[in-house]
Amino acid sequence: MTAATVIGVDAATPGLRDADHLARALANELGLPDTASVGTHAVRAGRPHLALSLALPDADTADGVWRALTGRAAPGPVGLAYGERRHGPAGLSGGAAHAVAERTVHGAGRAVLFPGADGLTGTVGVAELLAASAVDEVVLLGAGDRPSGERRIMTRDHLRPEWREGRLVLTVMEAVGGVLVPFEVPDPTPCCADH
Repeated sequence: MTAATVIGVDAATPGLRDADHLARALANELGLPDTASVGTHAVRAGRPHLALSLALPDADTADGVWRALTGRAAPGPVGLAYGERRHGPAGLSGGAAHAVAERTVHGAGRAVLFPGADGLTGTVGVAELLAASAVDEVVLLGAGDRPSGERRIMTRDHLRPEWREGRLVLTVMEAVGGVLVPFEVPDPTPCCADH
């Protein structure tokens, strides 16, 4: 992945659910190809929030997406970064540049959209998940072991693997009945929700 095909978008998104929503909305609005991936990245400068990286299959696609993003009327302030180009408020375009660097230099981030993700619903086998998607590896939480290909993963229609040193890794944990579930749950209970 090179910076020539990755665009950063920073709308000062406060949480994962909002970032996921923005990722899907942008993918639909921009007509991103199935080969694109969209990730979230923590921005700690100023008020902590999340920015997005849009990794596109080639420079021509990235150029078209950049033109669409810079030409659209956003509902609020948005910063963009693409190569050396910046657009929008400095703080936000800096956050967008951070997302690009996280994805391209560090090979890090949390994947919201990735090739093959849409077909991974319900319960799927580990081998099937690896063959049908961009996920490179499945690991068990805590142990770091790789489950056998026959093990089943109840996706809960919410897979959020992470890029680790450029590899897309899905962390799972044991669940009742011998199935595996993704570590990240679709609707987490906020801390202190019962107080």
